[in-house]
Amino acid sequence: MSVGHQPHRAVMADEIGRGPLSRAATVVYRMLVLELQLLLAILPTIGAVMLLDRDPSNLPLFVLALLPIVPALVAGVSALRDAARSDDLAPGRYFFRAYRRDLGATLAWAAPASFVLAILTFNLIHLDDVDGGAALRPVVLLLAALIIVWAGHMLVLTAGFRFRARDAARIALAEIVPRWSYSLGVLSLVVVAAFVVLLASEVVLLLVLWAVVGLLALMARPVFHDVTERFTDRR
Repeated sequence: MSVGHQPHRAVMADEIGRGPLSRAATVVYRMLVLELQLLLAILPTIGAVMLLDRDPSNLPLFVLALLPIVPALVAGVSALRDAARSDDLAPGRYFFRAYRRDLGATLAWAAPASFVLAILTFNLIHLDDVDGGAALRPVVLLLAALIIVWAGHMLVLTAGFRFRARDAARIALAEIVPRWSYSLGVLSLVVVAAFVVLLASEVVLLLVLWAVVGLLALMARPVFHDVTERFTDRR
């Protein structure tokens, strides 16, 4: 089987070019295509964010408006994994194939997670209006962080595996501590993204979505490997 693929891969290598500049140009091209696809997939989020004022009372709505980003991230991570194993100069098909395939499975867990995060955000905003509410702030923040990290692991499981929903949820919980570096990486990306939006604008963050997906795919490599070793039949 591998021998049969050698001529095809050789032709693709000649099409791309064998020099470092040609390879670099290919990476730039793929990232540009990925960025355009990500922007297309999150048009509902872009429209909703443009309509929302920068007011703390709108934060729960902002959290809900971010929901379309999750299927786009899943498709982006999956597309980068597929493209890394191919010399195809038309990487767009990987993204659209993954998006169509995983949209339902992603929304099945991302929608409830977004709803819970919106409720926690609403509570954070109004804790000071309740007697003793400030004492609950660390608990609410911890719950929000746990859901974000769990969602980050679910993103990896959805992009790379075909587990049943309840099995994926359990595996995501089981991976949070053993794969602590990825868990911290997810939280760090969320914090950096929030600071970019606060200090600059949503536009700046939108322009570097390709980098967010690339970092997620890079950080997730140990998770992919660990889940494959522990939870899949590799016979």
